[in-house]
Amino acid sequence: MEEFVLMKGNEAIAEAAIRAGSDAYFGYPITPQTEIMEYLTEKVDSGATDMVVLQAESETASINMVYGAASCGRRVLISSSSPGISLMAEGISYIAGAELPCIIINVARGGPGLGTIQPAQSDYFQTVKGGGHGDYKLLTLAPSSVQEMADFVSLAYELAFKYRNPVMILSDGVIGQMMEKVKLPKKQKRITEYPDWAVVGRKEPRVITSLNLEPLKQEAHNAHLSAKYAQMEAEEVRYEMTGCEDADYVMVAYGASARIAHKTMQLLQEKGIKVGIFRPITLFPFPKEPLEKLSHRLKGILSVEMSEGQMIEDIRLSVHDRIPVYHYGRSGGVVHTPEDILGGFERFFCSKTPIS
Repeated sequence: MEEFVLMKGNEAIAEAAIRAGSDAYFGYPITPQTEIMEYLTEKVDSGATDMVVLQAESETASINMVYGAASCGRRVLISSSSPGISLMAEGISYIAGAELPCIIINVARGGPGLGTIQPAQSDYFQTVKGGGHGDYKLLTLAPSSVQEMADFVSLAYELAFKYRNPVMILSDGVIGQMMEKVKLPKKQKRITEYPDWAVVGRKEPRVITSLNLEPLKQEAHNAHLSAKYAQMEAEEVRYEMTGCEDADYVMVAYGASARIAHKTMQLLQEKGIKVGIFRPITLFPFPKEPLEKLSHRLKGILSVEMSEGQMIEDIRLSVHDRIPVYHYGRSGGVVHTPEDILGGFERFFCSKTPIS
């Protein structure tokens, strides 16, 4: 019989990090993700893990500590929330440019600016379009349950080391703070072997850097990175479709919005509207090809996001404006209800004959 425990999303991702054989965690407290650091600190203090857990003096310091640990080939992760990720942007660009594996967790909150501590999904552009300078991409996983918060840690490490690239787990304050039953992953042995690229005590000098002063060398490096991102797009697309087999309309949503949209789908189906849900699990690479294929038999798409509309741009690019694509969302930390989304659907697709 499977054993489940009741945990917050933040606690589940922290426990999963321990069980995934993490060597180190660096971070700085910010709502709504501080429980990740608190949980790991408590486990270190109780002797449940001997991984390094350190609260740095700032987000800038913590991301550069990740840079150092990752350059030694260690399993390392960091967590923050929206304004904190902005402060880390320069370091994230350096890590991507230096081709170092790590996990970056963003439990997003409302903005812009300091904004609010309530949930939001307005960090989509920052995450998938490159929040820092230069040509780089973060392979991005978007959990929509506490179970996925736990499951995605090992997957993120696997992908990070496969591509020597930082992996973002983009969550939100709803998933981070909610409690659900979760089956925790089995504990893995900590990896003791060093990758052949790692900067450790060796006779032959090794240098890991993102600095290339010669333009042609930097251009060649950028071309190498682009080829790697193309490989991600070819091999790592993940998505989930619910009720799309005979749907006339589809709601595209990720994270907490996908959970809420499931109830909206039920309300619409009860009214005789054939509607399904397309949930991107990887935001980069975005599942554009399966969505494009699906669009050929749809009448319209509703992008459901807790933002003013960001993912909708990738949806429109995917379907080549073949069909109408509209956005419905609340922002600033307001979480939409199933009935809110239903009203948006009616306004966009049923304005002439509202669903009664």
